[in-house]
Amino acid sequence: MGMKDKFDDMKDKAKDMLGDHKDQAEQGMDKGRDMASEKTGGKYDDKLDSAADKGKDYLGNMGDDH
Repeated sequence: MGMKDKFDDMKDKAKDMLGDHKDQAEQGMDKGRDMASEKTGGKYDDKLDSAADKGKDYLGNMGDDH
């Protein structure tokens, strides 16, 4: 099994585990973003918001083959 096969297997397992819990995962991203913002005094809010949005977009597209 090559690296790509291992990565695809991990990605499939993540999709299976996530299942119907995308909302909870998004809430976790929001909490992580908020915690990081608090720890950095809001200095990197634009970057944290962008990262959280990209993560949520990825979750929304997990059923697509990219």
